[in-house]
Amino acid sequence: MRYRARMPSDAEITFADHTARFYARRYGFPPMVGRLIGYLAVCDPPEQSVGELADALLASRSAIANAVKVLESIHIVLRTRVAGDRMDRVRLDMGSPEALGMDTSEYIELGQLARDGLDVLQDAPAHRRALLSEMSAYADFLVEQMPRLEQDWKVRRAALIESGELIEVNRKARS
Repeated sequence: MRYRARMPSDAEITFADHTARFYARRYGFPPMVGRLIGYLAVCDPPEQSVGELADALLASRSAIANAVKVLESIHIVLRTRVAGDRMDRVRLDMGSPEALGMDTSEYIELGQLARDGLDVLQDAPAHRRALLSEMSAYADFLVEQMPRLEQDWKVRRAALIESGELIEVNRKARS
């Protein structure tokens, strides 16, 4: 299926700019990465080519392609190609644990890093080990709690969809 992207409204671009500032401030993302997240959240159609995104955001194709690579690496966007089409289409995908902030691998890694630090300080007084000890315990706590939180979200999401308060996103399978 071939889409024809329309030019964004001022409100859509303003939203993309606000999203860029949020992601830059909270996560240190480059502005174009945040703009892309914001624009993909409001654009029509929801799947856009790199060229369409570049035109809409008044950016170079390379800036958009780089932003897409960043977002692909953290599983926030999917790049797909329709049979017979010569260009990829990009869309937001909030279906992954990484996109929802529920990926435990970062907390597992943080906990191990803290334990490595504790090994470095194994002979140090308790007050020097306290920070790393708490960091390790907190990371372990998050690893334990995240599956429950993710399951609670799935139950809540299903209830919101059932009640009509949330519209189910049609997600394609991840490759």
